[in-house]
Amino acid sequence: MKFIKYCLLISLLIFTVSCKKTKVDGSNRMSFQESINDMASSLPTLKQVKFNEALYILKTFGVEADGDIAEIEALGKLLNGKKTPDIFKMADEVAQKNGITWSSTAPPSLGEMNIFGNVTASEKDPNDIDAAALNVIVRNIAGDSLTGSKGLIIIPQLLDNNGRKVDFEGAALETIMEISSGGTKISTSKNLMQDPAFRGFTIKYSSLPREKIFEDKIDIKLSVKTTKKLLQMIKMGVPVNGQALYTPPAPVIADSLQTPPPIVDPQTGETVVPPAPTPKVVNPDPKTTVSKFLNNLSTQNFKAAFDAADNPNWGSYDKFSNPNSGFGSVKNINVKNIAVPYNKDNSANVNVTYDVTDKNGKVSSLNVTYGLKAVNNTWKITTYKINN
Repeated sequence: MKFIKYCLLISLLIFTVSCKKTKVDGSNRMSFQESINDMASSLPTLKQVKFNEALYILKTFGVEADGDIAEIEALGKLLNGKKTPDIFKMADEVAQKNGITWSSTAPPSLGEMNIFGNVTASEKDPNDIDAAALNVIVRNIAGDSLTGSKGLIIIPQLLDNNGRKVDFEGAALETIMEISSGGTKISTSKNLMQDPAFRGFTIKYSSLPREKIFEDKIDIKLSVKTTKKLLQMIKMGVPVNGQALYTPPAPVIADSLQTPPPIVDPQTGETVVPPAPTPKVVNPDPKTTVSKFLNNLSTQNFKAAFDAADNPNWGSYDKFSNPNSGFGSVKNINVKNIAVPYNKDNSANVNVTYDVTDKNGKVSSLNVTYGLKAVNNTWKITTYKINN
């Protein structure tokens, strides 16, 4: 009898072990948590910590959702059917993509954590940092003397009640940067702040669309989440280098490029495939080019204005942008009327009436005819005539 009971106990233990899940079940939140717990319990202690860190990396940076519950549900869908090695590999890729100094093969670095938030707190929570305020440092990324700065480096810092930097290590503080301009949201970036040496975020002007930047200024909102606080700070009206902003290329409108059906030569009887039609390139409205030229002058973006022209009379960029004898003296332009009296055979004339205000506040009313020619599917200003 004892032998039979022993055999039943052994069978029950084997059955219990065999029921443990070895891959993620993301069908619902409860199944997801159960499968994650089963997978973690089969790992050595240190590997369990790294496994939880990997899940935290993927939850924070691998999915797009608002709120912990939504993030966990999205993570369950992302990891459904994945095994432990797959999760470590995905976390390595996400960490590298986001510039996070974390690796699945390195020792534990983010402290003990659980994405479900329902475990007993550790003796010391590395994210429980006593910070009273957030400071944000903005630095320019150096560029060449002609085009200017290439971008910005944004570094958030935690401060105590006395305004001093808080010293901490081994944390994993979710840090979010939001960029907007003129009330329009442009982008959101995430990273992990692990210590006061946090390198922050890099904003490359080439990634900011020019048409969304209002008056060459952006607003930067930084958020850092500790265990007990959400610290936020907004830098309003941070100036950017308009010359380095991204400008999309002019659209190319082409006729259908579908190859015509084969035809039979009546003389030779051979089947001939006609060549595909040559794309028909349509140049944009020359009025748009002149409008952008005047707008760039009005915002002191002289490099962009110079690039829109191919006028030998304006000479070099230095001569063009000279504040005394060139367009560098322009402070503001108010366009009153713009018309295209001529547009034919890859050349056009644009007549513009506008008021121009110089650096000294003097206002002059001008009537100007701009001559343009089509170059590589765009217009270039080639002549400039002030009419009486």
